[in-house]
Formats: sequence, C-alpha cells, structure tokens
Amino acid sequence: VNGIEIYSMKIDSKVTSRFARNVITSQAVNRGNVHKEVFFDVELPKTAFITNFSMTIDGVTYPGTIKEKEVAKKQYEKAVSKGQTAGLVKASGRKTEKFSVSVNIEAASKVTFELTYEELLKRQFGKYEMFIKVKPKQLVKDFEIEVNIFEPQGITELEAEGTFITNDLQNIIKKTFSDKKGHISFKPTLDQQRTCANCSQSVLDGDFTVRYDVKRTTPDNLQIVNGYFVHFFAPTNLPKLPKNVIFVIDISGSMSGRGIEQTREALLKILDDIKEDDFFNFILFGSEVHTWKETLIKATPENLDEAKKFVRGIDTEGMTNLYGGIMRGIDMLNAAHEGNLVPKRSASIIIMLTDGQPNVGMSNIQDIQVHVKKAMEGKFPLYNLGFGYGVDYSFLEKMALENKGLARRIYPDSDAALQLQGFYDEVSNPMLTDVELNYPENEISDLTKNSFKHFYDGSEIVVAGRFVDNNQNSLTVDVRGEGANDALSYTTQQDAEQTAKAFQEQEYIFGDYIERLWAYLTIEQLLEKRIAATGEEKENFTAKALDLSLKYKFVTPLTSMVVTKPEDYGNQDGIADKPIEGIDIFTILLYLRSQFFFFFCLVTAAPQRSYLYTAHPTWYTSVDGDPHFIISVPQKEDAICFNINENPGAVLNLINDPVTGITVNGELIGDKRANSGAKIQNTYFGKLGIANKHLHLKLTVTPEKITIQNGNEKTGFTWLDSVTLQQEGLTLTINRKKNLVLSMGSGASFVIVLHQVWKKHPLHQDFLGLYILESDKLSEQTHGLLGQFFHPIDFTILEIHPGSDPKKPDATMIVKNNELTVTRGWQKDYRRGPKHGIDVPCWFVHNNGAGLIDGVHTDYVVSSLF
Repeated sequence: VNGIEIYSMKIDSKVTSRFARNVITSQAVNRGNVHKEVFFDVELPKTAFITNFSMTIDGVTYPGTIKEKEVAKKQYEKAVSKGQTAGLVKASGRKTEKFSVSVNIEAASKVTFELTYEELLKRQFGKYEMFIKVKPKQLVKDFEIEVNIFEPQGITELEAEGTFITNDLQNIIKKTFSDKKGHISFKPTLDQQRTCANCSQSVLDGDFTVRYDVKRTTPDNLQIVNGYFVHFFAPTNLPKLPKNVIFVIDISGSMSGRGIEQTREALLKILDDIKEDDFFNFILFGSEVHTWKETLIKATPENLDEAKKFVRGIDTEGMTNLYGGIMRGIDMLNAAHEGNLVPKRSASIIIMLTDGQPNVGMSNIQDIQVHVKKAMEGKFPLYNLGFGYGVDYSFLEKMALENKGLARRIYPDSDAALQLQGFYDEVSNPMLTDVELNYPENEISDLTKNSFKHFYDGSEIVVAGRFVDNNQNSLTVDVRGEGANDALSYTTQQDAEQTAKAFQEQEYIFGDYIERLWAYLTIEQLLEKRIAATGEEKENFTAKALDLSLKYKFVTPLTSMVVTKPEDYGNQDGIADKPIEGIDIFTILLYLRSQFFFFFCLVTAAPQRSYLYTAHPTWYTSVDGDPHFIISVPQKEDAICFNINENPGAVLNLINDPVTGITVNGELIGDKRANSGAKIQNTYFGKLGIANKHLHLKLTVTPEKITIQNGNEKTGFTWLDSVTLQQEGLTLTINRKKNLVLSMGSGASFVIVLHQVWKKHPLHQDFLGLYILESDKLSEQTHGLLGQFFHPIDFTILEIHPGSDPKKPDATMIVKNNELTVTRGWQKDYRRGPKHGIDVPCWFVHNNGAGLIDGVHTDYVVSSLF
C-alpha cells in the first residue's frame, strides 16, 4: 500500500497457567524511491498491559522505555509540543484499545516492529478466552498466528474461531492438544488471504478467538514457583444456590425509544431464565420510584407470567431519581432477609441500569455513594450497568466497587439487549457466598484479594502472593464458603516439587510467569481500590501500583511508554498511555443540562468566519466558504472549531435524535467553478432537511424555497414571503429574505439563516446557516456532527508554542482521551450585522475534526436528505 510492503506479520501467543504473553512482530520494506511513512497499528484487549515495544530500522533498534506518566510527559514536553507525538494508544472498541506508531524510512529501508503485551485470561461460562484482533490491511506474504498453551492441570477442550474465517479458511486452522499442551496455528498463503481470486484486498479483518478449559479433579489448584504462588479455585458439581435479585431500572425520558425497548426485550429473556427457587422484583425510577411488588416474590410460573405482563408495559417518564430507586432496592432486600422472606442460604444481588445522571431527589453523587455504602453494609453486591454515553461512568464504577460489585458499560447498539442479558448470565448462577481463602499470615506477604462475596458457576477465583521466605516451597490453605445446603470447608496443600513435576516441559514456560501474574493481578486490584479510595489511602494505593508498574514494565494508567525514533525525516517521539474506561468516551462533567442554552451556528465560512455561541444572537450573518463548526464550551469560556471537507453533493448528518425523532441533514454545494489551484474546494450548505419522524413532518430549505411535507400534503414558500404558520406539532416563521424560525413538537427550535451573495459573483453561490436553540430539549442519545456536542465536552490545553503562522500559536489539546495538535484562530461573529464582525477566538482542530468528533467524518455522510 502506497509503496510500503508488509512482508511478514507474526502473532505469537504463549499461555502458561492462564497468564498470556503475546508478541506481535511486523516487518515492512519501503519499495518506493523516496522516504515514506510506515504505520504499525495493533488493537489489543483493554484488559492487557503493554510490556514492551521496539522498532528496528536497518539494523538499529529503537526501544520503548516505560516511565512514570508525569516524568514521561515532562521529559518529552518539547517533543510533544511539536504535535506529532499524539498519544499512541487510544480506546478503539468495546473490548480493545489501539496502539499506533508510524515512522518515516528511506527508500529500500526495512523496519521491524515488535509489541509485547500480557494479561491474565479470565474464566467465563466455563472457558478461558483469548482474543486477537487481526487486521493487516494488506496481503502479507508471511502471515502467521501461533498459540502455545501450557496448563499443569491438563487441557480438556480447545477451540479457535475467527469472525473472518470462511469455510476455505477453516481448514487452515491447525489445532492439537494432549494432556498439558495445546497448540494452534493459522498460516494462510497470499492467495488464501484474498477476498476473491484476483483481488488485492485481504479477507483477514476481524477477531480471532481461542477458548479452552482445564481438568478439574479437585476444586482448586495451587502452584508454587520461585518464591511466588498462585491459587486457582473453581469447584464443579456444586448445587446451585437460590438467588434474590432486584432489577433497578431507569425509566427517565432519555431512555425512551430504542433504549427502553431493548431493556424490555432483555428483561423478558431474563425472566425465561429465572429459576423457580429464585426470588425477584422490579423497581423503576423516573422522577418517581415505582415497584412491581412491595416485597421480593418467588419465581413461580404464575408470578413469572405476571412479571412478563408488567415488563411489557414498562414505559418512560420524567427525570432521573437514581438515589430513590437504588435505596428502595436496598431497603427491600434488607427487609426480606430480616423478615426471613427469602431462604437463609441464598445469594442476593442488585442490578441497576441507568443511562443518565441523578437529577431528582438526592443528586450529589458523593452523598449518594456515602448513603448507599452505609445502607448496603457489604451484605450483597451492587452491579451498575451504564447504558450509553450520557452516564457518569466513574461514579457508577466507584459505587459498585465500594459495594463488592462491578460496573459495565452497555453500548447503545443493535445488540444492547444481548449485552444486558449476557451480563445477567454471568451472575445468574451463584454457587457459593462469602468465600474466603486463608493463608498462613506469617508465611505470606503481598497477598492479592482473598475474600469474595459470591462465586458464580463457570467463573474462577484467582489468588496470588509472595512468600516471606523466598526458599519456602510448601503451602497449606484453608478454604471456606457457604453453599446451598451447608458450609464448604477444606484444606489444600502443595509443595514446589509437585509443581516442578508438572512443569517439566520447560520450553513452554516463560520463567517468571507466576511472579508476573502476581504483579498483574496486584496492580489491577490496586487500581480498582484506588477508584473507591480517597486521601492518604488513595495515595498509598497509587504509589504501590506505580512502583509495581515500573518494576515489571507494565503500561498502566500510571505509567507511559516513551517511543523514540530516528531523528531524520521529521520523525517525532511518541508516548503510549493506557486509556481508562469512562474517560475514553468523554470526561464527564457534572452539570445540569437545563442550565445552558446552546446556539449552534453551522454556517458556511472559510476557517476564519463562523461560530456557535452561547448568548442570544441577532439573526444577521454574512459569511462564505466552507462548512465550519464551532462548539462553545461555556465552562472553559472558550470554543473549539473544525472544518469538514467533502465534495459538493455529499449529505452530512448534523443532528439525529432517536428519542424525539428529529433529524437534520445538510447537502453541500460548491463554487460556480472549481478552483484549479486549491487542494480543497470551497463547499457550502445549499440544502437543509429537517424531519420529525414521529410527526411525519419534513422541511426542505434551499436558498430559493422552503417546502413543508406533512404526511402526503405539501406546502411551499419562497424567501420573499413573510409568514407565520401554525399547525399540529409545528410552528414556522419566515422573516423575508433573512431567516426562518422552526419549532417541532416539544423538541428544540431551529433558525436557518439565508446568506445571499451578489448575483453576478464569478465564484460564490447563495447558501444557508443553521442555529439550534434550546438543545437541552433533545435527548441524551442525540448524535450527529453537531448533535454529539449537545452533551458536555471538556478539554485541556497543554504546551502552547509557536505555529507555522506567527499570529496563530499551536498547542496540544487533550479531548476525549486523544492528544491533538490544534491551532489558535479567530472566527468572525456577525451578530451585529454583516458589516460588524467581531473576532471570536477558538482552538481549531485539523483533519476534519479527527479525534474530536466520534469516529471519522465520513461516518456522518448519509445517502439522502431524509
């Protein structure tokens, strides 16, 4: 591609006792006759830590070095300020983050990239899963995935599959396992990689997943190596515990439409899976809190039928009384235990689903956390599911972790119901409560978490630790838990010799794997504890996690890897950081939507000419040039702007609100003739389409006429009219040759401004500008090039430094967990009239808003105006 040939790509995975080390090696050559940029992009699991990276160019190796995040930032501030070091790791999907690095190499030069990452594979639904993203983006002469698994307990099953695997490719996956060793290889030839016989596109694009499980002749397995131990606990054939589950569901207005439909769909499927010994109830919170039953009730067939009727009738109303909903659930569970309404031997859980932030009743999140923790007293876990991107994920995560549970994001896609159901399935079969694994205190230091509220069927508890005496080679453990019929209690023993026997096939093992497994697990748990901690305790957790991250060379949220490059051809050093869930989507601001009126002006203008502002505008503007977006960020008293460069005829989705049914699309027009000297041609909005599908209304606006379609009826006006029109769900006012004001239903209002140029202008044409009033009346699910910014957005500016234009400095902006190079510029604010432009400063984001807008700008190109 572009003169760069990737001639080799190897993905080498070694798994020992669930701990996986993956090494991805890519080799490329510059076949061109000038220096070229080579890209290395890898998507890795969010649960993994990068441990090493290097690139070797013509025999010279440039290693990555792992440093404390702040030290790395300061040391490389100068390089970062040049703008090209933008963060090398970004969140890229539900399960992955993307590591990207590029380097300029001269003609005929070769480069080898090597990335290593490690993770502990978790057991879910009875299997360990390792996930490898495959996307070479071109045909690769020597492509190979090789996986070697070594499990001292023995392997019982091993499977490999790929989302891109066709019937032809299925036979290329070679899979063998016997006793303790498993091996998988996938090595397609060039022809086997093609999408069709003569195509140059690669079929290799998707997920390659390996799943396996181990023999379990005993409930647990203890391994001791070099002064460290790991203890795996996953008993089988236990009787299932009855469970008591309360679903606390957000039914506020923002859940309406697809969100509540998917929630109903998931709950109906969950009701099919609830067992007759279980007890359950539903609590709904909008502005008020409603319960299905006053107490928990048994899952008899009659009660389940009644529950299904109730679920089918769940609808949305009001705001978000999250505190009221969750407290009702806690009180109900406490009362059920105190009144012996539920079996003594049973597991209780609360599952809460919300898509927004508390704004009725108690809405201060710190107060909510304190009260919830006090009410729950650690008696049962709280699982918080955050639906979509309007939630304060860090609040949900902290509250769950403080109460022995966890938080999970539910992505607002077509499979949201399956995601909800999938989470329920993970916790639907508790086997034990109050599991404790006790080790002799005087023999063990630095023990990972060893008490667990619940053990779920198909999962596994993992505890690791370090011996006080490095030479100690035996260990006795007491295990206790509460089962369905009686208490579980037993002792297990192991010595290093038994482990050594199991590990005779040394070539399969990377030496210090148990020590690294212990470090990985300890860091992971310290980072979790840090979320819920404050003050000195938080500082201690942070210091310990940082110390271990540096010692074992893990890229964690506290460390960064600095990637150095050769200094020629304008190469710049880079910094790889670990994205954090909840911040990778956007930094949540605690705010009340209703406090702000947003006035979005999408006007067509050259980069120095258009604006979005937060004060009442007068509707006069006079601008020309490219579609130009300005986002006002009131809490920063600042603005961000960006351009979208697309061809005339392209239709862009500006606003899409699935809840109110409102969409706004705009079609681009160009100049009367193309400017042959310009790389990028001027474009303007020559046609706007505003629709409300709930009201069957469509409004088409061009610089010549305005057409309203209501069902099958059409009404037309021109800009020479002065009209006020009112009909069901619609108010339209046309101010002759100036603007029109439109409001639809209870949604936002729109103002479209007519920009007329001199009729004989050799280049420019008449075009339109768009303003949005009262964007808070649109739902939190609103998206689109403009709509996504009706949600809060925060940014940080670092290292302001001179840019290519002495009057316009450059800077590094951190926004949505991306580091972008931005340029300070000015836009003209023409609110006082076409002759009275005022300069409004903003930070200009280059490359079609890349890194600022969700996805890429082409995602917003749609096929038609409606």
